[in-house]
Amino acid sequence: MRGWWREIAGLVLPVACGGCGRPRTELCPECAAALTGTGPRRVRPAPEPAGLPAVHAAAPYTGAVREVLLAHKERGALGLAGPLGDALAGAVEAAAEAVAGAGGGPLLLVPVPSSRRSVRARGHDPTRRIALAAAARLRRAGRDARVAPVLRQRRYVADQAGLGARGRLANLSGALEVVPGGARLLAAARAGGAAETGNPAGTVVLVDDLMTTGASLAEAARALGAVHLSFISEIPHGLAAASAQHGFEQRAAAVIASSPASFEINRNSPRSWIVAGGER
Repeated sequence: MRGWWREIAGLVLPVACGGCGRPRTELCPECAAALTGTGPRRVRPAPEPAGLPAVHAAAPYTGAVREVLLAHKERGALGLAGPLGDALAGAVEAAAEAVAGAGGGPLLLVPVPSSRRSVRARGHDPTRRIALAAAARLRRAGRDARVAPVLRQRRYVADQAGLGARGRLANLSGALEVVPGGARLLAAARAGGAAETGNPAGTVVLVDDLMTTGASLAEAARALGAVHLSFISEIPHGLAAASAQHGFEQRAAAVIASSPASFEINRNSPRSWIVAGGER
């Protein structure tokens, strides 16, 4: 009900830019440009948690980018999902290309799940909404892309605010799991890549709105990796063969923004960002 009311209110109430507050526009051209920055780049938290896949981000989490993300997530500016999805789509393409090469098979976007209490409090699921917008943007560009919300929280997770990198890893350790039937969906999508494109598997890309310490993405990758062989006996023979050969290990992840805390250019790779800080 809350999300529905926000949708209606956005049609009749005056709007202001989610990034800078400029009146009469939900997102001004300058703030829209900030979301894509100089293009998606590889980012790494410092310290980097074990099991973190290669992550690509569209822009640093600062200034207008930070305000737009907060406006969408916390203040219900749901119309911003479109431009945020466009930014995420660019990061997804960069992440997929890094592991599968240009023009690879289907893309399966797996959102890092929010807790049920967060979704209730906000009135919507921001990461899933942005992931759906990103998949739509990719399809318009000719890519076979879909969203697979196959992860869920299996236990209580404390508020991450105020926790450092070690605390966040401990807080999230073992917190996520694949929903019933999720392994079958992943296997079908990957086998579909072989059937439709000749590519032996589609690319599974973990997606989130923000990365700083990388704890959430590392835990999501662990949860997906746990289904590699444990579900094979339950999957039809053709799909099982594809799953057994290529697995579900996560090699790619994409986010809209990464934290600017301790942000610096990696001198060894001009396409990389080094990031450290506190995660959502």
